Amino acid sequence: MSNLLRHSCHLVDDSPWPILASLRGLGLTSGLLKIFHFKENRLFLLSSILLVLISTQWWRDVSRESTLLGAHSHIVELGLRRGMILFIASEVFFFIRFFWAFFHSRLSVNIELGAMWPPIGILTFNPFGIPLLNTVILLSSGITVTWAHHRLIRGHHSQVLFSLFSTAILGIYFSLLQGIEYFEARFSFADSVYGSTFFLATGFHGIHVLVGTTFLLVCFVRLSKFNFNHNHHFGFEAAAWYWHFVDVVWLFLYISIYWWGRK
Repeated sequence: MSNLLRHSCHLVDDSPWPILASLRGLGLTSGLLKIFHFKENRLFLLSSILLVLISTQWWRDVSRESTLLGAHSHIVELGLRRGMILFIASEVFFFIRFFWAFFHSRLSVNIELGAMWPPIGILTFNPFGIPLLNTVILLSSGITVTWAHHRLIRGHHSQVLFSLFSTAILGIYFSLLQGIEYFEARFSFADSVYGSTFFLATGFHGIHVLVGTTFLLVCFVRLSKFNFNHNHHFGFEAAAWYWHFVDVVWLFLYISIYWWGRK
């Protein structure tokens, strides 16, 4: 509280969670490498469990700063908004790399690919099957999360909870269908540039869907505890922004890779 008296911006107290989360993130990637090369998953599972526990404690502290301590003033919230905008912008450029690689290979087919697209031996997905269903699911989830935001502004608490929970369920359904799609895939990551760009782009998008679903579920818990109201709910807005970003990226993936890229 003494920081609040001396500064218009909130200066967070010393916290162990950022460095611990970074170390567990390193353990997570190291665990993935062990799975790929040695078929050993213990480090990955341990790092995943610890990362979930650390994230839970970190989110708890942020929630307390916002509610019990009242540290998220107008100017602090403005900084959070700008930070979220910059974060989403960085994510946009993250995906641009995958689209760039795919477009480069699709538009300038070379002899190594058999001078044809898709490359020889690649059996692509039917864009009007699971990919189209997943498109409908994500677009529907974008509608439900927008409806939840409007209901929150109007103060209809029960409708907000229902709409937000529906959005999270749609996100989980999308992930399950993507898992089925990967299981039925007739090509692998090692099958030419098509396989590598396809699984990189759609795989990282799938990870973002899981992160966004977790974000929404955390907001659902906070809403059930009345941590948000019609004037103070940036945590929910940030989750909605992130989810809309996930929706837009999927539309580009569907049009460019599933539909245009299979021809």
